[in-house]
Amino acid sequence: MSTPHVVVVMGVAGTGKTTIGPLLAAALGVPYAEGDDFHPAANIAKMSAGTPLDDADRWPWLDAIGQWAHGRAGLGGVVSSSALKRSYRDRLRSEAPGAVFLHLSGDRSLIEERMAGRQGHFMPTALLDSQFSALQPLEADEAGVAVDVSGSPEEITQRAVAALRRLDN
Repeated sequence: MSTPHVVVVMGVAGTGKTTIGPLLAAALGVPYAEGDDFHPAANIAKMSAGTPLDDADRWPWLDAIGQWAHGRAGLGGVVSSSALKRSYRDRLRSEAPGAVFLHLSGDRSLIEERMAGRQGHFMPTALLDSQFSALQPLEADEAGVAVDVSGSPEEITQRAVAALRRLDN
C-alpha cells in the first residue's frame, strides 16, 4: 500500500480477527492491537455470562479503539474490532477518519465450528446468532474490503493483503 493504512479487522466472533490481525500486521510491517484488550472488565464479564453488549457498553470501547487508530494515522496499524454495525464503524471513523475495514466473512457453520474449538475465550458460541443478526456488511461508500475466511490463516492473510492493495489502485 502506498500510504500505510490503519486497518480495522472486523467480523462476527470466530472469524479469526485475533489470528489474522497479527499476521496481517506482520505482512504490512505495522503494529497490531487486539481490540478485546480495549474492553472494560464489565464488558468482558457481561459477555462471559452470555449476555450480549448493548450500544451503551460499546461506545467507550469503540472510542478507545478509535483513539488508538487515530494515533497510528499516517503510520499504519492493524486493530481488531467486531464493528458489526455501520454506526459502530462510523464511530470508529469519527476518531480515525482514514481507517479502512477488512471484513472477515464466512459461512456460519464454519465459524461456529472454529468457535467451538478455541480455548480460553470469553465469547460463547451461544452469542453467535446475536452477532450474525447485528451484522451489517460494509456498504459501497465505506473504505474497506471483505475476505472469505475459508482456508488457512496464511491463505486468508494473503487474500487480505491483496485486497487491501487493490484499494490503492
